[in-house]
Parts: sequence; C-alpha cells; structure tokens
Amino acid sequence: MLLDSQDVFWFGFCKVDDWIMSALLSSLNPSHLFCRPPSSLPEYELRFLHCTCCRRSKIMISGLDILNASVSSELCQEKDKPLDSCYTAEQRAVILQCLNTSTESELEQVKLLRGRKAVNIVKYRTAHGPFNSLESVMNVPLLKHKSAVIVFASILKPTDKKERKKGKVHLAKFIRPEIDRALLEDASSIMSIVCGTNKIAWTHMDRARTVLDWQQAECKSFMKGMYMASDYLEDISTVISSFPPADFFLVEKPSISPQNTSLYPVLVHLRTVEAMLFALLTPAREPGSPPKVLNMMRTAVGRHFNLIVGDCRTSGAERVRKMMTESVMKQDPRVLFPHDLVLKHRNSFQMSSRNRGEELCDALLQAVAFFELLRE
Repeated sequence: MLLDSQDVFWFGFCKVDDWIMSALLSSLNPSHLFCRPPSSLPEYELRFLHCTCCRRSKIMISGLDILNASVSSELCQEKDKPLDSCYTAEQRAVILQCLNTSTESELEQVKLLRGRKAVNIVKYRTAHGPFNSLESVMNVPLLKHKSAVIVFASILKPTDKKERKKGKVHLAKFIRPEIDRALLEDASSIMSIVCGTNKIAWTHMDRARTVLDWQQAECKSFMKGMYMASDYLEDISTVISSFPPADFFLVEKPSISPQNTSLYPVLVHLRTVEAMLFALLTPAREPGSPPKVLNMMRTAVGRHFNLIVGDCRTSGAERVRKMMTESVMKQDPRVLFPHDLVLKHRNSFQMSSRNRGEELCDALLQAVAFFELLRE
C-alpha cells in the first residue's frame, strides 16, 4: 500500500486510526522516503508522536532525533505534563546537581535566577533538603512551570549564557555619550549625581573607591506642577555651586518608560533636571574634545548589584549599609568611607524610616558600579 499526497496530508494533521497506522508501517516503501537502497537504511526505533491537532492520539514514527527533540520541547511547555518525563536521566541528574549544590552567587548566573529566585532556592533546600525531582522545584516561591523549563534549559546549555554575558560588561553600553575608555580609566575622581522628586544627591569618589564627599540637598521648587524653568534653575544652580571639582560628572539616566502615562509628570521632571545639569556642568569646549558630563543607565547599576526584580529595580539601602559596615570592620573594604561620613549617615537608611535616603544610596552605588565596571 502506497500513500498518495492526500493521504500524507491527512496523516500529518488529523487523527489516524490504528489500521491506517499499521498499514503505513507495513507497506511504506523506505526507498521512496529516504531516496536510497533499503539495504543501506539504519534501523529506527518506533516512538510515539502526538497529533498536531488533537494531541490526544499517538502516532508511532521512526526515532529521528530532530522530530523527537521538537516533540520534547513542545511537551515541556504543557503545564499538565510532568517535568521529569521531559528529560533523560542524565539531564535530570545535571539539573538537580546544579540546583542542590550551587551557591547563591552561582545560581544567579543561570537565566531567570537573579535576585529573589536564587535566594528562595537556597532557603527551600536548606529547610526541606535537596531536590529529589524536577517537579519539586516548582514548590520554590516565584518558580512556576514555564520559568522552570527556561531555567533547566539554561543549566543544560551554560555556554549560551556565557556568550550573552560577555556583552554586558562593556561600559560603553551603559555610558552616553560614548567616550574613549582610556580617558575614563585615567580619571582620578568622578561626581555621581542622582535626582529624585524633591532632592539631588551626589557622591564624590576617587579611583581607589574612597568617598570624598557624599550628601544631598532638598529642592523646594521640584514637582510643583508648573515646572517653572526659573525656579528649577535657581535650585539646581545652588546645588551645583557646592560641587567639588572632578574629572567627570556622571548623571543618572532614569529608566521610566514614556509609555507609562501615570508616571509622565515624574518623567518630565527628571528629564528637565537632567537637561539643566548637562547644560550647567558642561564647560565651553572645542568641537571634538571629550565630554565632561555623562549619562549612566539606572538599570545598568541595578543589574551590577543584582537589584533588578522583573522589570523593576529594588532599593539598594541594604547594599549601602553593608558597604559602610565593611568599611569599619574589614581591612580591605569594597568602599572606603571616612569616619565622619559613617557617623553622619549611619541612620539614614533605616527600613522603618519614612525617607531612607534612596537618592543617597543610588548616587553611591552608581559611583561604585562605574569604577568596578571599568576594571572588568
């Protein structure tokens, strides 16, 4: 029995009865299918393929690797399909080994496991013991079926992750306008500036990551509804007059999308302050000379310190408190704070405080991220 084109179409898209399947397997001429003598054909094992329309029926096919791979990928996306049945015993062993033995920092290198998911995995296995099956991974908070499939794929193919990560350490992607990296590396100190809804905060830091100055100022004219240029100019000029000299001024680039209409007034305010800072801090220079005022993306700083959860950036107050503690306790701290600044700001970032000094935190983290990214 040979199948014509109409039979092949019906076989590919509709439910096939057992007698048709049997006739197909017994009568199909392999030489017509593979275009070579039957004697040279390898033996293929018979496997089940779910019908593309009804999915409930099973069709036996020869075990071609490409077909089997596509079916496994499809079935793993089905929420009612057990995850353990989608992977081989070797693949399950690799995934469970990674999830049961990796540290929090190592888990953060896996796709989708940055931030709280990595913390939750460590907490869960500490409380309940190691994972015994892939299905048990979905008991971890924030990890569901779809995200678990992506995590498992990233564990099985770590080379793809490494290749993507290479593009994230280039400082040029986070700094605008573009500038020669050698000029940035020669800078002895920078001023990191962050604007809030009613404050401007700044951090003066040298290349050894010693905090030379760290403070903020309230601007009474901000976010009053009129956005009067004269009022903004007066407040911003007063703040700039207290800035110490630096090789570069680093102004935070806000990450608010213009499509978020509810935050449009805040976006207008931040862009107004940003434009005035660029105008007032930029000295008269000849065409072609390097700029002194730069933008650094807020999201880049968040990724550097693992503060991004989904599309949002969380508070960096805990990171700053840890840096201040290490500055006092460790011999070689990540950031060196003068004693007077530690005393001045030691209570500025309490969780119970109404104003935890978010602008101060962001200004400091931006300066630290700048110098650390330069060294990578």
